[in-house]
Amino acid sequence: MTAQARTIPPRRGACPGLSAPMPTGDGLLTRFMPIGTMALATFKRVCAAARTYGNGIVEVTARGSIQIRGLSATSARQFADAIATLEIVAQDGVPILCNPLAGIDAEEILDVTPLAFALRRILAQRPAAALDAKVSVTIDGGAKLNLARVPADIRLTAQFVNGETFLRAAVGGDDASAIDLGLVAPEDGAEAAWRLLGLVAERGRHARARDMIAAEGAGMFGAALSASPALRWEPAPADAVQARPDRKTLCRDAPAIARHRLRDGSLACGIGLAFGHAEACTLERLADAAAMAGACGLRAAPDRTLLAIGLTKHGAADFVAAAEQLGFVTRADDPRRHVLACAGAPLCASAYLATRAMAPRIAAAAAPTLAGDFMIHISGCAKGCAHPAASALTVVGATGLCTLVANGTARDAPFAAAPVNELPAAIERYLRDHKAAQVQI
Repeated sequence: MTAQARTIPPRRGACPGLSAPMPTGDGLLTRFMPIGTMALATFKRVCAAARTYGNGIVEVTARGSIQIRGLSATSARQFADAIATLEIVAQDGVPILCNPLAGIDAEEILDVTPLAFALRRILAQRPAAALDAKVSVTIDGGAKLNLARVPADIRLTAQFVNGETFLRAAVGGDDASAIDLGLVAPEDGAEAAWRLLGLVAERGRHARARDMIAAEGAGMFGAALSASPALRWEPAPADAVQARPDRKTLCRDAPAIARHRLRDGSLACGIGLAFGHAEACTLERLADAAAMAGACGLRAAPDRTLLAIGLTKHGAADFVAAAEQLGFVTRADDPRRHVLACAGAPLCASAYLATRAMAPRIAAAAAPTLAGDFMIHISGCAKGCAHPAASALTVVGATGLCTLVANGTARDAPFAAAPVNELPAAIERYLRDHKAAQVQI
């Protein structure tokens, strides 16, 4: 399977689903995005299926999908059949992401789950032309635990405006970089998102909103909303200054790895998967710990996290203690959260670096100098799949030497190169120099 997988050139942007697994270095890769809370018993059965049909590695992605590795052509079908018997409510088609605790968060402005359901129904009844696999929609209820840092082609975010609830529509980025289109009435949100997606589809199979804006400007998106007289939409003033929060402001939003108050008075408690992956058997033990602590289920969330739902204050403390013992990330300031690593070699057919073996050493070495929103991205190759956006430091695998990129992506020009065995030392030197420069400023 590995040899066969390496003959298929992977394109960054392909999204493997249960029905269309993707070849990688360790076999086939498949993923699904559960909607809402999974019962703990159901989650354990997913993990058991990952051990039975795959290689036992389970990942939670940056957008909150669950990913299974090491499948064969036969076992991928068996895995999909096993998941189907669990009757998990999951995404199908265009990814529509809601804030992680949508419908149960005590602080959300609007429960956006009915809106997301309405959009999925519209897309099923009135399918647009084929869209790029990476095209996505975020529908955010406006709580502190939100989707501000998740980039999307179409964004709808609940806001209070003069005592009323509206959806702010935006396109082509995360909350800091997306172009503001104006305000939409909540009951018209699904129709507005569908019209904007239709415009992207009209531009071709691989069109993305950010590329359309770069080439043609954002006016076409406003025109798409204006084309429907029944749509209640208040466009953003043409001369308005876009008052988007910067990255430092976004980082002060509630991290998923924390305790969150729910509408019923209970708590949700978030933990992270170190570098986005864990052994299925370890995740089964985590589910057992959640059950012992009194949780009713788990939710997968962006930023490679899981949220245990329905805990008391004491139960949350017990769950965190158990998760820490199992090796999960239980503090928002854990150095491992500053290092993003793709699957790397030998799991990925394109990778030149064993990124996951390297990531813990780099996180430990960099820990004394890591702070704030400083991120290190370790990419096995120049595709930069784990983090296509810019990072403070990006390490890129290549034949012979690793290259280092400052304040850029894996595709940008490097400032230095180093052999693999000298990489931790090279990173430490860069971080010391960077910190010294910041102190001087």
